Amino acid sequence: MNETAAKNANQLLTVETSGLLFDMDGVLISSTGSVVRCWQRWCKLYNIPNAADFQVPHGIRAADIVRMLKPEFDEAQVAEGLHTIEELELEDTADLTVLPGVKALLERLPLERWAVVSSATRRLLVGRLAAAGLPVPERVISGDMVERGKPDPEPYRRGAELLGYTPGECVVVEDAPSGVGAGLAAGCRVLGVLGTHPAEQLRAATWLARSLEAVEVTVKADGLELRFTPVG
Repeated sequence: MNETAAKNANQLLTVETSGLLFDMDGVLISSTGSVVRCWQRWCKLYNIPNAADFQVPHGIRAADIVRMLKPEFDEAQVAEGLHTIEELELEDTADLTVLPGVKALLERLPLERWAVVSSATRRLLVGRLAAAGLPVPERVISGDMVERGKPDPEPYRRGAELLGYTPGECVVVEDAPSGVGAGLAAGCRVLGVLGTHPAEQLRAATWLARSLEAVEVTVKADGLELRFTPVG
């Protein structure tokens, strides 16, 4: 694939790709308030010290957070803890918002050219997209569909396979260091978008953009063309 490289961060960049693999939270929608509230409630329910101050590790599967917080749990207890946080988050959608540029971009994309690859469970992923009024894609890789979550490359390798392309033919869109690392390790190019993390924490990404509002997409016969001005 041809790729026009910008001479500096202030020049428009054109990138060609066969498919796009989107993370969900922090890329398509923002549910940060809900996530923080629900995990702090979860920590209180499960007697985690300093529950009200718990800082959620963004981009990590809920099951892996449960294991981190309760290392003594067996898999049945992890599953029960995962169900609890899933229920809390499904009920708490008060301040869920669609991020700038997302609706317009998704409306332009052929269904076969994109997938959502999220650390959320499939049930939570579908529920959040529906609550936000966004289309639920035909192709989804959720946190409960993989053996190893981000930053492992498995989710994005699976996402590329789902679209029928090699990882190198896909661009991952991510907002978290764990997701950026997963995309790169899978062999994809990664567009990091700012919001949940500062640029300094996303420098490993192939490119950085301020948001999807800054990304123009043209559908071509053999793929997609992305145009954006990268952040320096």
